[in-house]
Amino acid sequence: MLEILKAFLYGLVEGITEWLPISSTGHLILLESILPFSETGEGFFELFDVVIQLGAILAVVVLFFKKIWPFALTKAEREAEGREGFSSIFKKDIWILWGKILIACIPAAVIGGLFDDVFDRLFYNPPCVAVALIVFGIAFILVENRNKDREPVINSVGEITCHTALLIGIFQVLAAIFPGTSRSGATIVGALLIGVSRTVAAEFTFYLAIPVMFGASLLKCLKFEGSLTGTETGILLTGTLVAFIVSLFALRFLMGYVKRHDFKVFGWYRIALGIVVLLYFCLTVRGF
Repeated sequence: MLEILKAFLYGLVEGITEWLPISSTGHLILLESILPFSETGEGFFELFDVVIQLGAILAVVVLFFKKIWPFALTKAEREAEGREGFSSIFKKDIWILWGKILIACIPAAVIGGLFDDVFDRLFYNPPCVAVALIVFGIAFILVENRNKDREPVINSVGEITCHTALLIGIFQVLAAIFPGTSRSGATIVGALLIGVSRTVAAEFTFYLAIPVMFGASLLKCLKFEGSLTGTETGILLTGTLVAFIVSLFALRFLMGYVKRHDFKVFGWYRIALGIVVLLYFCLTVRGF
C-alpha cells in the first residue's frame, strides 16, 4: 500500500509538471531521491518515469479530441460542410496539422533513437538536470523580455508552416539530449523565438507531445528487460491514472493562464528549483 501511495504522489507530480514548462524529469528525479520505491527491481524507475507520461498524453487526446481527430464522426457533420462520398470523412485541415506535427517530430526521433542510451548515461543525473533547469529558466525570462513589445507573427495553429514546425522540432531535440530542459519548455521557447504567440506555442506543444511521448514510452518498454511483478504493475497503473486525471486540470490551467500572462514566472521557478536540486545533492553528496 505504501508503494501505491508513492505512485499516487509521482502521478500527481507528473500530471502537473509535464505540461507546465518546468521539467517533469527534474521533479521526478528529485522526488525519487527523496522518496524512492523500495519494492521494485533494477531499471524499473526509468521505465516508470516514461510510461506514466501515457496518462498525461491521454489527457491531451481527451481535451483536444475535436481539434486532432482527422475524421468526420457523423453523417450530419459531413452534410453540414456540404461534402459527400468517401473522401468527405477526412478532415483535410487536421490531416495537414498532423503532417506538420510529424515533421516537427523528425529531429527528436532521429537523434533520440540513435543516442538515447548515450544521453541517459551522460546527462541523466542531478547536476545536469539542475543546470538545464536554470539555463532554460533564464532563457524564458530573456525571451519574454525580448518579445515584450513585439507582436506575434503566428496567431493560430493553422498558420504554422512546415518550416516553422521543423524549427520547433529542432528546439525539441534539446529536451531529448538534456533531461531537465523540459520538452514543453524547449518547444515553447523555440516557438516564441520565431514569432509564435504564447497560446499557439502551448497548444502546438501539447499536440507534439502525442507522438513524441508515445514513441519514448514504446522505446523504453522495448528496452526493458524482465517482467513486471504485481506490485510494479500496480505502481505503473496508479501513476498513469493519476497523471491522466491531474493533467486534465493542468492543461486547462495553462491554456487559461497564457492568455493573460507571460512565461516568466515559470522561468523564475525553474531557476529556484535548479538551485534547490544542486544544493540538495551537494549536501547529500549524491550525483557528483
